[in-house]
Amino acid sequence: MANICGVDEAGRGALAGELVVCGCAFNGDTSELGLKDSKKLTPKAREKIYLNLVEKCEFITIYFNNKIIDEIGLSNCLRQALRVIKFHFKEHKIIYDGNCDYGIKGITTIVKADAKVPEVSAASIIAKVSRDMQMRSFDYLYPNFGYAKHKGYGVKAHIEALRKYGSNELTRLSFKPKALQSSLFGDKI
Repeated sequence: MANICGVDEAGRGALAGELVVCGCAFNGDTSELGLKDSKKLTPKAREKIYLNLVEKCEFITIYFNNKIIDEIGLSNCLRQALRVIKFHFKEHKIIYDGNCDYGIKGITTIVKADAKVPEVSAASIIAKVSRDMQMRSFDYLYPNFGYAKHKGYGVKAHIEALRKYGSNELTRLSFKPKALQSSLFGDKI
């Protein structure tokens, strides 16, 4: 069987920050790492596995900032990331978590692959930890928004911060949750 490159992303549904897409292939045995869907691991467990993964795999991490997401859309960002990963891992079978290949031929999609395919689990962990570290650093730049806690997702605290302070340089202006449409995005942005 061909070597596998797993692909997953983090930050897809966030209201702020970057979309992080990772392609990951193993260079050695990773069976002892306890790989599983990154959402099923504690932050501490994810970070421990991440440190071991970077030593045992080849990976590429692609970042799309909020301005690019707003300009070209999530689907185009994912399409571009899959193209880059497919080019980088030419000799690998590419398995992407989800049900859409975004028109990129030669990509295998599997729903919940992050829980079924170790390489996709690894990509999920690398993408999530990379994005979480970034959002924690952004918390220092925007202390009123609570990015270290919610990582830019649309939780109540983030919605309330957007209502109170308006958008900032990390806000995805194309994402307009119903809770904010009339009060924030219509008035303050």
